[in-house]
Amino acid sequence: MRLFRIALANIRYPANREDSVALAEKAIEEAAGRGARLVCFPECYVPGYRTADRVPLPPDQAFLERAWQSIAQAAKQSRVTAIVGSERIVDGRVRATALVIQPDGGLAGFQDKVQLDPSEEPVYAPGDSRQVFQAGPLTFGIAICHEGWRYPETVRWAARRGAHVIFHPQFHEAEPGSYRPEVFADPANSFHEKALLCRAAENTCYVATVNYASPGSPTTSAVVSPDGTVLAYQPYGKEGLLIVDLDLDLATGLLAKRYKPM
Repeated sequence: MRLFRIALANIRYPANREDSVALAEKAIEEAAGRGARLVCFPECYVPGYRTADRVPLPPDQAFLERAWQSIAQAAKQSRVTAIVGSERIVDGRVRATALVIQPDGGLAGFQDKVQLDPSEEPVYAPGDSRQVFQAGPLTFGIAICHEGWRYPETVRWAARRGAHVIFHPQFHEAEPGSYRPEVFADPANSFHEKALLCRAAENTCYVATVNYASPGSPTTSAVVSPDGTVLAYQPYGKEGLLIVDLDLDLATGLLAKRYKPM
C-alpha cells in the first residue's frame, strides 16, 4: 500500500481577485498542516470563474503573474504541490487553465481547458494539448469541469499515460428551482456526479473533483476510487478542505490501457 494524501479546496467564491489569492494561500497552509502533499482548487479560482452574474475585472496578465508567484511562494513555504484553477492569456484570448506549482515553488506548467461548454465560447478560448504531471510518486492528469463530465477521452488520455488520479476542477452553482442533493451521485440529481463514477471505473484510476462552496450547490467535491465507488465527499455547500488518502497501488490504469480506439 502506497498512500498519498491530497486536499480538495472546497472553498467559497472569492470576493475579488485579491481575495482569491489570499484564500488560496490560506488553504495551502491548512492543507500542509493536515498532512496533505497536494492541494487542488476549483476551476478558474484565481481570479474567479467568469459568468453573466459573476464578472471579475478584465483579464490582466500582470495580475495573474503576481498572483501565481505569490501562491507559488506559499506552496514553497508549505512544501506542497498546488493545482491552481486560473486563467491565462494566449494570443490575446483568455483560456481557462490549471497551473501546477511544485513544492519548491517552481511552475510545472499549465493544463488548459480544451473542451469548452458552448456557453463558455464567448468568454474563453480552447486549449489544444494535454499533459500529465508528477508529485513525488503520484502521476496525475487534469480534466477541467465540462471535459470530465462529457468527454471520457479527457480522463482516459491521462490514465493511459500512467496517471493514478485525474483532478477535475469545476464550477457549478445552484440555479433557481434546481434539485439540491445531500448524497453524492443521488439518482434524483443530474448526470454530472454519476459520470465521474464511470470515468474512474472505466479507466481504473481515481477521479478527484473539486467545486466552489455555495448554497444549494448541485455538485460537490469528492474522490471516486478506481472501482467506481465513492471514497469520500464534502457535505454540499460546506466550506472547507476535503482530505483524502489515496492508495496508489489500486490505480493501475488497467482498463484505460486495454482500450483500443475504433
